[in-house]
Amino acid sequence: MAPRSPRLPLLLAVALLALPLSAPPRCLCSAKPHPPTAAPSAAAAARTPLVPAMFVIGDSTADVGTNNYLGTLARADREPYGRDFDTRRPTGRFSNGRIPVDYIAEKLGLPFVPPYLEQNMRMGVDNVDLSNIDGMIQGVNYASAAAGILSSSGSELGMHVSLSQQVQQVEDTYEQLALALGEEATTDLFRKSVFFVSIGSNDFIHYYLRNVSGVQMRYLPWEFNQILVNAMRQEIKNLYNINVRKVVMMGLPPVGCAPHFLWEYGSQDGECIEYINNVVIQFNYALRYMSSEFIRQHPGSMISYCDTFEGSVDILKNRDRYGFLTTIDACCGLGKYGGLFMCVLPQMACDDASSHVWWDEFHPTDAVNRILADNVWSGEHTKMCYPVDLQKMVKLK
Repeated sequence: MAPRSPRLPLLLAVALLALPLSAPPRCLCSAKPHPPTAAPSAAAAARTPLVPAMFVIGDSTADVGTNNYLGTLARADREPYGRDFDTRRPTGRFSNGRIPVDYIAEKLGLPFVPPYLEQNMRMGVDNVDLSNIDGMIQGVNYASAAAGILSSSGSELGMHVSLSQQVQQVEDTYEQLALALGEEATTDLFRKSVFFVSIGSNDFIHYYLRNVSGVQMRYLPWEFNQILVNAMRQEIKNLYNINVRKVVMMGLPPVGCAPHFLWEYGSQDGECIEYINNVVIQFNYALRYMSSEFIRQHPGSMISYCDTFEGSVDILKNRDRYGFLTTIDACCGLGKYGGLFMCVLPQMACDDASSHVWWDEFHPTDAVNRILADNVWSGEHTKMCYPVDLQKMVKLK
């Protein structure tokens, strides 16, 4: 493994300059609220929803504004993030435009799912009734950038909401809805709704690959993967206990192909870092096996494991078919491959993000997110989801 560059202090210094000076130190704060992050698309507004709601658990691959309310460096609430989004302004999504959950919500006939912390701030702690749960009734997004399956993953960037904390927020939502709608109606809502889970990359990017606390000396990759998957299984079991039945479980992307690691590990011609990708493949295999075993052991449950790695590699190998000019350079960044430095200024971004696979050093562009969402929905470009895609899952009783 190549030695790691001491990039974090430099990034912290510049990122601190890019963040508002009034960044709130607490999760639920009285700071001026950001612009609403949920807005129904025209297509969704004209359709009858295929499911009652979609609830989202995850990291920066699914965060739509949670971290806007946290004291953290992992925020995408400044330009040029969001420049190609529907509102043409940053919302907290780590992309130039939409992320997969936005496209999936549209396919389900739902509005964009709002962040949990935004809804909690509007509603207040002791103000739960039918008149003020409108923002939650069709789904809530709990995803938090820099979050991992392990609570400590990503903590060097500041505050985040870890997987276990997000599941606790789901449980809190269940109780809030039960108070307003009644237990039976809330049970029915959760059973019929889709739960989208996309988390785990930060356990490698910000923990295992950084060798935090000497973790690589204590655990081989397969042992570390087993710890992660066992923790994930427990949280899925906690969701099952509150009547969650339909889960889309996203595998990890080819992290070793991200511009940051191409730069850090000295990739000469844009070749992916094989060691990192092999660790990710092992994790994905264990996650898929856990998902199939969970279905077998828990009556009525349906977990569709979606192989983000497989879908992403298809794009990387067939860039001409998808219309991409580069698969190695970030649209927004500095240094070789744009992997040296995070995206903090509009001047750092390319003119046409749709020609790039990567938006910044870690995250894909809107164009890639659309393709991946199409595959989750129906396998339109390549089969990603097992045993069934989302389009078939929503038809299951």
